[in-house]
Amino acid sequence: MSVEQTQDIGGGDETPAEGVTTMAAAAASYPVAPGHRLNVRSGPGTGYSVVRVLSEGARVRINCQTTGTWVSGPYGSSHVWDNIGSGEYVSDAYIYTGSDGYVAPRC
Repeated sequence: MSVEQTQDIGGGDETPAEGVTTMAAAAASYPVAPGHRLNVRSGPGTGYSVVRVLSEGARVRINCQTTGTWVSGPYGSSHVWDNIGSGEYVSDAYIYTGSDGYVAPRC
């Protein structure tokens, strides 16, 4: 059942299930830093091969996050890498998430 198809079957006084916030964060779309084309790499670091390049103005959905090589970018220095697809990682230093920490589950 998708989020759009949910229905309330409870009495209305339940607390949300743990993980709902995590699921919502993972489903969110985040912008690449303005004016930047961003290398998408095969792993969480600059030593991994580039599999494609995101164009200026692109947005990404973060599936999970992990640590990798340190990168300095428009949003500071970070060793957090965002998984945006199977075998696709981008440095969090180039993604505006509104947070210096994790916004998605760890990979």
